[in-house]
Amino acid sequence: QVQVVEAGGGSVQAGGSLRLSCIVSPYTYSGSCMAWFRQAPGKEREGVAGIDTGGKTWYADSVKGRFTISQFSQDNAKNTVYLHMNVTKPEDSAMYYCAATGPPHCYSRRAIDFDYWGQGTQVTVSS
Repeated sequence: QVQVVEAGGGSVQAGGSLRLSCIVSPYTYSGSCMAWFRQAPGKEREGVAGIDTGGKTWYADSVKGRFTISQFSQDNAKNTVYLHMNVTKPEDSAMYYCAATGPPHCYSRRAIDFDYWGQGTQVTVSS
């Protein structure tokens, strides 16, 4: 059973930084590709950033130049994915979710294309 566990959310003032982490195990799941989504109250879940096994990344326009996704794999046992959030804005406030999928959905930004999800971690950016 694939497990996805996020950590690192919290509160930060606008302009500050935060790092989210996500551990996925076992990582042998279909050469999985990872992504971060977020959902604010009353809004749809949106893709924020994603990364494939080769390190290719994608970002939502709203976070380009501010957020960075990276990963660290330990053989096939565990993969840790990070979301480095810099120059944060109040509109970045949301519940952030880590998710895993496999081909052909590696670069999808649709939540429906992801198979495994973490429980979410809250990020609040105050002005």
